[in-house]
Amino acid sequence: MKKHPELSLSEVHNSVETDVKGGFWRKLFAFLGPAYLVSVGYMDPGNWATDLAGGSRFGYSLLWVLLMSNLIALLLQSLSARLGVVARRDLAQASRELYHPVANIFNYILAEIAIAACDLAEVLGMAIGLQLLFGLPLIWGVGISVLDTFLLLFLMNLGIRKLEAFILSLVLIIGGTFLVQMILAKPDMVAIAGGFIPSIPTDEALFIAIGIIGATVMPHNLYLHSALVQTRKIDPSPTGLRRAIRFNVIDSAIALNLALFVNAAILILAAAVFHRNGYQGVSEIQDAHRLLEPLLGKSYAPVLFAVALIAAGQSSTVTGTLAGQIVMEGYLHLRIAPWVRRIITRLLAVVPAILAISYLGERATGDMLVLSQVILSMQLGFAVIPLLHYVSDRTRMGEFAIGFWAKFGGWLSASIIVALNIRLVTQQVGTWLDSAGDQVWLIQFVVIPLLLAAAGMLAYITLKPILLQAAERKAARLPHGVFEGLAEVPTPNYQRITIALDFSDADAKALQHALHLGGKQAQYVLFHAVESAGAWVMGAEIQDQETGLDRQNMEQYAEHLREMGYTCESAIGYGRAKQAIPKFIAQHPTDILVMGAHGHRTFKDLIFGETVDAVRHAVEIPVLIVR
Repeated sequence: MKKHPELSLSEVHNSVETDVKGGFWRKLFAFLGPAYLVSVGYMDPGNWATDLAGGSRFGYSLLWVLLMSNLIALLLQSLSARLGVVARRDLAQASRELYHPVANIFNYILAEIAIAACDLAEVLGMAIGLQLLFGLPLIWGVGISVLDTFLLLFLMNLGIRKLEAFILSLVLIIGGTFLVQMILAKPDMVAIAGGFIPSIPTDEALFIAIGIIGATVMPHNLYLHSALVQTRKIDPSPTGLRRAIRFNVIDSAIALNLALFVNAAILILAAAVFHRNGYQGVSEIQDAHRLLEPLLGKSYAPVLFAVALIAAGQSSTVTGTLAGQIVMEGYLHLRIAPWVRRIITRLLAVVPAILAISYLGERATGDMLVLSQVILSMQLGFAVIPLLHYVSDRTRMGEFAIGFWAKFGGWLSASIIVALNIRLVTQQVGTWLDSAGDQVWLIQFVVIPLLLAAAGMLAYITLKPILLQAAERKAARLPHGVFEGLAEVPTPNYQRITIALDFSDADAKALQHALHLGGKQAQYVLFHAVESAGAWVMGAEIQDQETGLDRQNMEQYAEHLREMGYTCESAIGYGRAKQAIPKFIAQHPTDILVMGAHGHRTFKDLIFGETVDAVRHAVEIPVLIVR
């Protein structure tokens, strides 16, 4: 049976049972897990670079940014989980529903850039950790990170709970190592408390602060969380949905507070060890590792630091690769083999990392890590705003649409993120213009137009759902003429009904509607087009395994209907469905064609060429499209 293309992470979808007997803690345990996979993105090596830079340069003064980021993250991740639980869609699928295909392609490209930036940080972090422990060159470490893809495939085959257990063990390693280092550093508790008072000392502190926000509230985690919660088999009743939302909020709170501890520990460690001792320019992870032993006086401190770094890189890269799969399938509706999909996602990070290390040298990794987090922060608005629009929409979310205070907090968070990024971009463009010299035209005619285009797209993403809802309300109030009655219309009598099947969840609805139309008096023909490459070339002469299995499945469908008392036969076509279905209808006259639809969009049609419209326009009989 082919997997339904609309299922997010279809290989583990609905694979964890949550209807368990027992008390509160046993029921909570069934839901715990998705947020821990998400939380590792909040403690990845990119965070280390920004937290080290912030702590070493500005002491404890940016701790408030971490706290604010964590509160924003908790709100947004809870909304992301709500989207997955109630609508059974991930954020990429939801965005595809809300916007024009051109906007979705733009969003997809931005999401891939963000995931590549995140993966770049994770790849570099793991490579640096291997270098610190074993002396491996960074290029070798980056190459080794490609093998993570196969580790992920192995863990996914064992089941999502095994993957969650593996990630949780890595998270505990990270937390434990930093707890030991915090005890060794003996930070100033009064100064730590003062760090939670908001302040931005300099423009450089703003750059670091935005990097911390980008490192803490990661856009790919919003895509990831909305998909991971769908691994739980949830009771679809209002009571069951409310319970699932509550337990997922608890899951998020526990996991993200653990991530806050790790991030705060890194910044406090940098402030207590480096800033206090006059080392205010430490942003390179290698420098932090090298200075820990002489400053703390413990030989095992740098080893713990390197072990935690490898664990952070390993855990984060697994979840980043999963996010790449979700984004590709959700926006493009593109189905390819899982190992190919994950290799592509990994190469999008590995290739830039190798090029950057080759041309800029190993000493540039710190700046690269901080820059990667700023890129993540700049993409946040394009992920957060569609999320807010969808979970606020009562037509889509029903009674589970968010209320006033959640909307207020969400839009306030989005506004803070967008405002900080506008200030950062304006400041950066001004710096480039001042230092560009003869290359100033490049900034004026390439960079600035691209930024303006991105700003225009962000405005479209923000305003389009609002304007559309206003237009729909206005249209609903307009008079549409006076009803003048209808002449007597005979009820159609369908004697022969053809039903096009594709072995997906849409088949059941198509069959239900068809049987309702014809009852047990009509004759039914079940039709399926085999679309393998061999079927396109050889047609009816093909004898491959897929064709045999499809023919067997079709006959099982027909036999089941015959046992229910219906007159039914099955038939197989060959080649593209948009051509095979009209050809069959032309050769076998029928009264009506019933088809299932999945809501495919333009880009999918360009890739696969299979559309309901193509069939509808190619036949001369009524077509019932069921969705």
